[in-house]
Amino acid sequence: MKYKYVVCVPDGAADEPLEELGGRTPLEAAHLPTFAALARRAEVGRAATIPEGFPPGSDVGNMSILGYDPAIYHTGRAPIEAAAMGLQLDDDQVAYRCNLVTVGAGGTMDDFAGGHPSTEAARPVLEALQQELGGAGVEFHAGVQYRHILVTPADWAGADCTPPHDLTGKPAVWPTGPAAPKLRELMDASREVLVRFADTVAANSIWLWGQGRRPRLPSFKDTYGLQAGMVSAVDLVRGLGALTGIRRADVAGITGWYDTDYEAKRDACLKSLADGDDLFLIHVEASDEAGHAGNVAEKVKALENWDRRILRPLVDALDMDDFRPWRLLLLPDHATPLALRTHTSDSVPYMLVDSEVDGAGGVYTEAATAQCAPVPGHTLMNHLVTQGP
Repeated sequence: MKYKYVVCVPDGAADEPLEELGGRTPLEAAHLPTFAALARRAEVGRAATIPEGFPPGSDVGNMSILGYDPAIYHTGRAPIEAAAMGLQLDDDQVAYRCNLVTVGAGGTMDDFAGGHPSTEAARPVLEALQQELGGAGVEFHAGVQYRHILVTPADWAGADCTPPHDLTGKPAVWPTGPAAPKLRELMDASREVLVRFADTVAANSIWLWGQGRRPRLPSFKDTYGLQAGMVSAVDLVRGLGALTGIRRADVAGITGWYDTDYEAKRDACLKSLADGDDLFLIHVEASDEAGHAGNVAEKVKALENWDRRILRPLVDALDMDDFRPWRLLLLPDHATPLALRTHTSDSVPYMLVDSEVDGAGGVYTEAATAQCAPVPGHTLMNHLVTQGP
C-alpha cells in the first residue's frame, strides 16, 4: 500500500493571544472548520522547528520541515535564496540577502519590504545597482519583489547583520564586524541610486543580511526514497528545493503576498501527485507577511483562505481512490506574533493526518498543544513517511 504525502506550511501562522481578538490567537479566532475536522482525527503536538541557538527564520524552519537538521546543514539564509535563482556560489564567494527597504529620516526602519514593489518594478533598480556599484567580485542579482541577492568575495563574510524585519519601527542597526565598513559603504551608496526610482519604488536603500556560503544538502530522494515536488513564491523555500532536488512547480498567480492564488497552489499539488510524485509541499507566505505588518485581519483571513481554498477541496480530492492512502503534515515554519511583528523561536503546533488510521485527535491551536513536549522539527518528515499517527 503506497502512500501519497502532502506537507502544508502556513508560514508564520503561530502567534500569541491578542486583545483585538478577545484574548485569542489568529488560529483560535479564525473560522477553520477543516483544520478542526482534521485535528480531531490527527496526531496533534508541538515541533521545535528552530533549534536552540539558531535565528528564527524561514530558512531554518523550512529546512527543518523538509527533514534536514539545521545544526548540520544550515550555513545562512542568502545562499539558499541564491540557489533558487540558479546562482552557483564558488568556494571563494558569499551571498547576502539584499532587501529593498525604506529607512525613515530619523533612522528608523519604516518598511523592511520597501513598499512591496512588484518584481517588474524592482528589476531595473537591481540592474542600476549592478551597473553603478557592482564589480571587483561584487554582484547584484534581481530576485522577487523586495527580496534580492548580493554576491561578494568570501572575505566579506565577517559581519553581524540584523534582519530588517526585526527592526520594524525601530532604529536601524547597522552591520558590525570586520566587513561592516564595506557593507555600510554599499548601503549608503545605494541611496543615490534608489532616489532616481522614487516614482516606481518606495524603497530608499538596500539592507544586507543573512550571509553564508553554499550549503551541501543530500538529495531528498536519496534521503527519503520519495520523488517530491513543491510550490512556493518565496525564493528561500524554492532554494531548498533546488539544493535537495525537489521539483519546483512554476505556477502563475502566486505572489508571496496576501493576493496569492491559493487554488493554483492546491491544484499544483494534486497535479504533481497525479503525475507520479510521492510527496508535495505547499507553502503560503501570506500569514507571515501579515504578522510582520501587524495586520490582524489579514492574518486571520490568510488562515481562513488556507481552510476554505486549499485544505477543504484538497482533502476531498485526496479521498478519491486515485490518491488513497494519504498522509498530511501541517505546521508553520516558525511563529510570527502580530504584537512583535517578527519571528520567534517558540515551538509551533503540528498535526499529522492519516487517511487510513486515526490518531489520538486534538485541537490545532497554540494553547491546546502548549503542554506537549516539543519534538525536533527535522524528525517529523521521517515520522510522516515511515510511521504516520
